[in-house]
Amino acid sequence: MLHLIYIVAFTIIAFLAVSNLIRSLITVSMDSQRRYPNRGNSPSNKAKKSYNYQKTVHPELLDERGKPINEPLLVMRSVSVEDARQQLDAIYNASPNPNKETEDE
Repeated sequence: MLHLIYIVAFTIIAFLAVSNLIRSLITVSMDSQRRYPNRGNSPSNKAKKSYNYQKTVHPELLDERGKPINEPLLVMRSVSVEDARQQLDAIYNASPNPNKETEDE
């Protein structure tokens, strides 16, 4: 009897999960086909709209004067394994730890 209750409960849960999945897929499909108004700055678009969009920029993308920066935000350079080990060893040796173990012991 208990097995039958489990089977019915899991069948109901599976049905709810699948119906939620189908509903989500339909919602995403409808949103992908929706046409949003053009947010361009051309004069014809401004004349057609009675409302204005204010474009906000994240503060990290602005320089000291408030102008948007136009440069790469992340620059990575290739480092060899030996260079990385030497840099890590230098940082470790420069740390102020009074209980440092020496390599001689």
